Amino acid sequence: MNQKQLLMYITQVSFALDDVVLFLDTHPCDKDALEYYQKTKELREEAVNKYNREFGPLTTDSVNDSYRWSWVDAPWPWE
Repeated sequence: MNQKQLLMYITQVSFALDDVVLFLDTHPCDKDALEYYQKTKELREEAVNKYNREFGPLTTDSVNDSYRWSWVDAPWPWE
């Protein structure tokens, strides 16, 4: 995936994750929803980690440089 495709995928998986979280707010014991949440969470984490490795930090909490604030080094996600 190129940067734009990966960012679109992260957006889609994030939407699905937010949607299942809202469902779980009213159906906290739904086994299928809980499994879907876990799988979707893993997919999002994998995609965000891949983005961070290949294109730089996507969010400020992805910056892991304690000696320098590298957030500003890479192009912004929308660039």
